[in-house]
Amino acid sequence: MKKRKIFVACDTPNIDNVKKIIKFTKTNRLKVCYKFGLEFLNSKNGRKFLSTLRNEVTFGDYKLADIPNTCVSSIKAVKDLKLNYITIHISSGINALKAAKKVSGSTKLIGVTILTSLNDKTLKEIGFDKNVKQLVLHQARLANKAKLDAIVCSPHEINIVKKVFKKEIITPGIRLLGDKKGDQKRVMTPKQAFQNGATAIVVGRSITQGNIKNNIQKLIKSL
Repeated sequence: MKKRKIFVACDTPNIDNVKKIIKFTKTNRLKVCYKFGLEFLNSKNGRKFLSTLRNEVTFGDYKLADIPNTCVSSIKAVKDLKLNYITIHISSGINALKAAKKVSGSTKLIGVTILTSLNDKTLKEIGFDKNVKQLVLHQARLANKAKLDAIVCSPHEINIVKKVFKKEIITPGIRLLGDKKGDQKRVMTPKQAFQNGATAIVVGRSITQGNIKNNIQKLIKSL
């Protein structure tokens, strides 16, 4: 049976905490990869640590959102880190997506749809006329047109994304049963996300807060 792929979110500037997360999430039951968010990537020692990390699947969650030239320059600037994945907001536009994909090389480019902290109400507050599902479907079509390697969407939109995007679908907004939502609005359990068709999930606080070893075993048992 194929191992489930999870990205453990290393959202901390503390290198010792990141080392602890990597050490205690090791298991032969899952394909464990590591996502590094802006808090870590912008920290004093974050880049240095990533440049020395070996034999791990790495996900640089830069969430690029800029003009084509800046997106291209940003990807080129981190080539030395040999990241397996980098994120870019699909809302950057088709030209930025295509330009970024052209220079990403062996690094998989992930298109970010609507953040899991947003819902229909908050989208309306920002000024969007479409609801979450309508926007995500539209963005998935753009990601497909730009030939991106993967999409990030909440587990609630997997079914509509699958209709137009046939590559990797990575879902954040994952909480173990009973865990608090925190600042997330569109969440599901790991089992529900995989049942909906996620190829990988991103798990942060449900794993990294408290006893990491126990939490990873709890996740395995929930699948």
